[in-house]
Amino acid sequence: MKVKIFDEGHEKDLEESINEFLSGEIELIDIHYSVSTAIFSEEQVYCFSAMIIYR
Repeated sequence: MKVKIFDEGHEKDLEESINEFLSGEIELIDIHYSVSTAIFSEEQVYCFSAMIIYR
């Protein structure tokens, strides 16, 4: 069993990264998805991440 972590600043970038990874020959076990936000000065910053468990 292995784990792959993805971390992107935009949900579309995360989607592309995950789809590219899943296009390979792997046996998918599970995906955990997370979104976090932070305020930096006047800007709201998002972090979109996913952990893929696979063989």
